[in-house]
Amino acid sequence: MNLDEILQTFIVESRELLESMEQALLQLEQSPADTELIHAIFRAAHTIKGSAGLFGLEYLVAFTHHAENLLDQVRDGQLQLSRELLALLLQVRDHIGALVDHAEERTAPTATVHARSEALILALQKANAGQVAAPTHAATPALASSSPVAPPVLPPSTNPASNNGPLASTSDWHIALRCGRDMLRDGMEPLALFHCLNGQGRIVGMATIADELPDSTELDPEACYLGFAIRYQSDLGEQAIANVFEFVQDMAQVHIVPPHSPLADYAVLPGPAELAASWANALVACGSLTPQEREALWPTAPTATPVTPATALVATPAISTVAAATTQTPEKPRPAPSPKTTEAATLIRVNADTLDEHINLIGELIIASAGMHLAVAQSGLPDLQEISSVLARLVESVRGSALQLRMVQIAATFNKFQRVVREVSQEIGKDIALEISGADTELDKTVIEKIGDPLTHLVRNAIDHGIEPVAVRIARGKPAQGRVRLHACHDSGSILIEVSDDGGGLSQERILRKAIERGLVRPDQALSEHEIHQLIFEPGFSTAEQVNNLSGRGVGMDVVRRNISALRGSIELHSVEGAGTRIRIRLPLTLAIIDGFLVTVGESALVIPLDMVEECVELPAQAQPEGCEHINLRDALLPVIRLRPWFGLPPLPSLPADFMLSQEPLVRENVVVVRCGTRRAGLIVDSLQGEFQTVIRPLGPVFDGLPGMGGFTILGTGRVALIVDVPQLINTVATT
Repeated sequence: MNLDEILQTFIVESRELLESMEQALLQLEQSPADTELIHAIFRAAHTIKGSAGLFGLEYLVAFTHHAENLLDQVRDGQLQLSRELLALLLQVRDHIGALVDHAEERTAPTATVHARSEALILALQKANAGQVAAPTHAATPALASSSPVAPPVLPPSTNPASNNGPLASTSDWHIALRCGRDMLRDGMEPLALFHCLNGQGRIVGMATIADELPDSTELDPEACYLGFAIRYQSDLGEQAIANVFEFVQDMAQVHIVPPHSPLADYAVLPGPAELAASWANALVACGSLTPQEREALWPTAPTATPVTPATALVATPAISTVAAATTQTPEKPRPAPSPKTTEAATLIRVNADTLDEHINLIGELIIASAGMHLAVAQSGLPDLQEISSVLARLVESVRGSALQLRMVQIAATFNKFQRVVREVSQEIGKDIALEISGADTELDKTVIEKIGDPLTHLVRNAIDHGIEPVAVRIARGKPAQGRVRLHACHDSGSILIEVSDDGGGLSQERILRKAIERGLVRPDQALSEHEIHQLIFEPGFSTAEQVNNLSGRGVGMDVVRRNISALRGSIELHSVEGAGTRIRIRLPLTLAIIDGFLVTVGESALVIPLDMVEECVELPAQAQPEGCEHINLRDALLPVIRLRPWFGLPPLPSLPADFMLSQEPLVRENVVVVRCGTRRAGLIVDSLQGEFQTVIRPLGPVFDGLPGMGGFTILGTGRVALIVDVPQLINTVATT
């Protein structure tokens, strides 16, 4: 993996962490005492900062460091969460996202971005200064017991740490790090820690303890045997330095000594007691102690193998780790590494473009397989027909598994609206809660990507137009807090998404008045309730009395309907004045490959989505409907539409009066009964050809928007077949 690929992985993971960070911040507003959420937010910021340091993204490291300091105060209980503080942290989260965007584009932040960084840093510092007491440094560098970053208990030394005695001459920090055997197996490495330290300060010197490095015949390549003595220059406090090691607290031992500490503090060393001599030499090699200070601290220390200082570490940390381990102590018994079972990774990252190309290739495979199946059927060879059938089943299985790869949960899209509801409701002064259900419903990633904007508009409309002000709700006997609900589920082979609210509903009188003013309807025209509600989908239509940042310009609902139609979906609206509004969006599960039902109309082949087909019946001979009529289907009226006139084809010739005595083969039309949600209709076609795996291709710009058509596909013969847009057709004739 090259550097570009690693950087892209960092970008993807950072955005995932930012999303989880946002969700945790929004949940904290409802559960401010949830410490696990606070820790999750801190870990997200800390991980982004540490990873950014590996790539030298100093602007990202520096800004995130200030946010991390504030989060650390919250985590330790020294700073109380408030609505204002959460709002600030949400702004910080957004700005980190903007800095990540610059990292992806390989561009330096602009002056505007730097100004925003400085403004937010100032706000973070004010939040700290106004509510948090100045931290005090104890002589001993042990971390506060309340901090989850506290290192493991270190083995006792011959000279325990004391506040008395001479002080070290160095003005730099000293860090003693003893890596655990399983650090590499757990996905952490010392190099990442060193890069993070260099991102917040400067490593002046380092020496490596390699006494426990075994012989090459016994070396476990996945185990870590090293310790490091580090001399570190930084303006950070002890807690901030300790935060660098938060994610290795269970994998390593860490001891931090402030500048000019008592010499006795340097005697607290991590690792086995028999390595004390090596640590003593390492302290001198890295520059944390002078030789005289070492002699004063360990006057009777045994002679140890000289430790080579890692002088090249500041530039290339990886080199120092290897170079300092060139000399080994004599071989000695070493306990076998404890066995550790790790679960195989269940998830891998796949580039979206690669996945799309995979689906396209499977689509071509389906078309080629259909052509081969047709040729084999014409050959009449039984052996080839059997092989063709087996191949068709395999292709269908591959198609199903490939499409499943593109299925993602709608939870990520739904969760984004927590932030929308919070900010918009505060902007307009309303108390609104968002309820989410069915977030685990899966649908095609392409649909997920395109449904976000329509849903955003519907949610904002529900907040602005739907939910009444608190005083009005109380006067109407409603709870002061309004409710907006997002719900998703599978229904009849499609996905159903509902956006509903318990607000005031749509005023039919106001809609009609606006429609008359704009000339959409005549004053004397009688409209049903459904027809009145459909007027809000007209371009430029709005019932808002005043224009604000959210609505009132008449741009939105027509775009929503157009975007939904582009996804081969449909939108329905139900509203009760005074009780609320419910908008239902019905979408196909996938936009790539579907099971279709092939029919013919004249010389044209059409494909109807199979999951919408209920049954097929032969059109009664006496039924000759013209245009949109009804037929009697088992004593129930079924609205029907002839596809011949719909597509401008001439009607079939009328049957002769003596057709029963005629010797000519009769052409009997068929009715394909389709269902979309709760509505049914019949499509009258010439002939039925059976099931057909359909690779959906979008219509070009010339034919895009053709009424009743949702795309095209290629048959095994090479002919083109149009795909019927059932929701659009059914809306013209069906009734609930």
